[in-house]
Amino acid sequence: VQLQASGGGLVQAGGSLRLSCAASGRTRGYIMGWFRQAPGKEREFVAAVSWSGVSTYYSDSVKGRFTISKENDKNTIYLQMNTVKPEDTAVYYCAFAGRGYTQGYYYRVNSYDYWGQGTLVTVSS
Repeated sequence: VQLQASGGGLVQAGGSLRLSCAASGRTRGYIMGWFRQAPGKEREFVAAVSWSGVSTYYSDSVKGRFTISKENDKNTIYLQMNTVKPEDTAVYYCAFAGRGYTQGYYYRVNSYDYWGQGTLVTVSS
């Protein structure tokens, strides 16, 4: 499975940005997600979406501001980021979990088998 993330960039606080992540290869999976890592910090969970696209999950820090979605025929997920804050500045990674995924552990880094290359989001104040 290969993951190609895109859409990062510089945005002012209060603005919006949309990230995309396209999966290719053997893409029958169970869940896909977005994580982020700020300088000097650990990678943290942002949002996840079930393979069907029906179920979504969010961290408390982005709930109500970010929306994750999945376009099934393109095996692509999106992260719509609204009302961004300077603390959202980080490298954002998309991730894919296959058959080894344990239901309910969408927030764990080690639940995911494949990772994209990361895309930098910088929010200016």
